[in-house]
Amino acid sequence: MKIIKIHEEDNIAVTLEDVKKGETLTSGSSSLVALEDIDKGHKIALRDIRKDENIIKYGFPIGHAICDIKAGEWVHTHNLKTNLGEILEYEYHEKNIKFEQLKCDITFKGYRRKNGKVGIRNEIWIIPTVSCVNRNAELIAKRAAREFEGIEGIDGIYELKHPYGCSQLGSDLFYTQKILADLVNHPNAGGVLVLGLGCENNNVEEFKKVLGNYDQDRVKFLVAQEVEDEIEVGVELVKELIEYASQFKREECPLSDLVIGLKCGGSDGFSGITANPLVGAFSDKIIAYGGSAILTEVPEMFGAETILMDRAKNKEVFEKIVSLINNFKEYFMSYNQPIYENPSPGNKKGGITTLEEKSLGCTQKGGKSPVVDVLEYGDVIKEKGLNLLSGPGNDMVASTVLAAAGCQVILFTTGRGTPLGTVVPTVKIATNSEIYKKKLMWMDFDAGRLLSGETMETLQRELLEYVIKVASGMPTKSELMGFREIAIFKNGVTL
Repeated sequence: MKIIKIHEEDNIAVTLEDVKKGETLTSGSSSLVALEDIDKGHKIALRDIRKDENIIKYGFPIGHAICDIKAGEWVHTHNLKTNLGEILEYEYHEKNIKFEQLKCDITFKGYRRKNGKVGIRNEIWIIPTVSCVNRNAELIAKRAAREFEGIEGIDGIYELKHPYGCSQLGSDLFYTQKILADLVNHPNAGGVLVLGLGCENNNVEEFKKVLGNYDQDRVKFLVAQEVEDEIEVGVELVKELIEYASQFKREECPLSDLVIGLKCGGSDGFSGITANPLVGAFSDKIIAYGGSAILTEVPEMFGAETILMDRAKNKEVFEKIVSLINNFKEYFMSYNQPIYENPSPGNKKGGITTLEEKSLGCTQKGGKSPVVDVLEYGDVIKEKGLNLLSGPGNDMVASTVLAAAGCQVILFTTGRGTPLGTVVPTVKIATNSEIYKKKLMWMDFDAGRLLSGETMETLQRELLEYVIKVASGMPTKSELMGFREIAIFKNGVTL
């Protein structure tokens, strides 16, 4: 089989292999002849499509034909254009949404914190309040890692560098403080050293106002300008944090304690066929067991937002989703930028043409669970189940805000491939077996096996087993490579 028709109403199919001009292809009980060479992952017309007629994939329009298209022709940017416009109005339709809750005796070995939250790592984090002391934080982390190497129960000592904390105004400064405060409170950190310079806008005293109450044994503060040797003092404070964090031991924790981040990057034509539906099925299973999942990348909901709106648990959540979508559209429009120019060059090379097509694949990571809440940028999850989170599509910014929202682990699907990871373990899931085999040092899991006959049920079970191993201490590929970047959303002036 060289092509796959995803939904019975589709008028295109996706090529599973490279197709040559003149090849006879079979789709169900019908066949057609390819009129040109078509790369794998791209679209082929199953019948004649008239100019201005909608192109249907996943059972939904992904745009319209800008010229007549013959059966067997390649369908892509040269003959397909988005249907997306600007701000839309939406109507709430009350539905009796039911979602089965399952009994579960499956556990993972995590760290139960004093506030009841569970971490899957017991690390020491050094968080700068401002970029000026990024290098100082790095030096403290490296020296402490050498001096305290091999201490049982400590999973590592890491600095979380970022470019902000000063010369910021208004919401930019607030969101910098909010994201950093969320990370200070993250349960994957057994202890945190907050390192300030002393003269920055986000100085330690101002930062504490946003941070609020904290455990003085778990969180230490150091202002570099106030001591003679901040590296020496920093290492001593890290030693105190290690002594505190060492009291925590891995213990059996229910799956209901897991919060899973849902992310994709470097998507291709198979993302919506393999990895994203697999992650969606996994997300549904975790939620059925009492756990939580968070879906972000708001611009990659455009064109598929009504699917999420129809799953809102009530009218209040529906209205939150409407605001989430339209506020992000207004953000684009405030900079005079088109809201639909999202698919990247890599996306297009991999077979994705329009934002609707990308969004219909992207949102499948959220499975079929009801949407229980919508979080603003920098908010921390409050309600168990599927949450939507305000954040851009940018891989690093989106991964960071998922971590800040309370995700202990992120499932990251990719078809083009990326080594990216963030401050929490990031499981890279390949949409096709070719990129998985080519980039074994990047990839954790191969969802491309769905294209070679393996069942969704089998891979869902395997992925659950894999995530439990990661949650119990097994490092991901990005952790082994040392990827621990964070990035904070910026929308204002720099002084």
